Amino acid sequence: MATVIVNGKKKANVREGLMCVVTGTIEFASQGDADIIKITEDVAEAVAQTGLKDGTVTLFVPGATGSLTTLEYEPGVVHDVQELFDAITPPDKHYLHNDYLKDGNGHSHVRAGLVGPSLVVPFVDGRLTLGRFQNIVFCDFDARPRERSLVVQVMGV
Repeated sequence: MATVIVNGKKKANVREGLMCVVTGTIEFASQGDADIIKITEDVAEAVAQTGLKDGTVTLFVPGATGSLTTLEYEPGVVHDVQELFDAITPPDKHYLHNDYLKDGNGHSHVRAGLVGPSLVVPFVDGRLTLGRFQNIVFCDFDARPRERSLVVQVMGV
């Protein structure tokens, strides 16, 4: 393993080798209505299954009503985040999307757009570099329960 020197200071170690890309999915059911689901262990398992030591894991939601982020996953924070979304994008507000498509989930698309469909997390020595209380979560903003499939792409050495 080589050492990287930036401005005369040791900054990080470099693991050298052939770059590898492994793509898979994480599948689960969600309840909709701002359901927040912890997927940290699923992502860690996906990384572990690759056998890679250092790199990044990219997660992506194929769909327009789900998002990915990190937060401290405990009931208080989960509730507060759900209340925040009800305050800034209430389901009962008038959304032009509902006029056009008549599916009643205009707020779902706005919420998903605010948070975003992807997340990248580095891993070192096969372990996610998350903070002590930081967890990876999927936010289901749709107006109904759904079966979800996230794209997981692990790149590294």
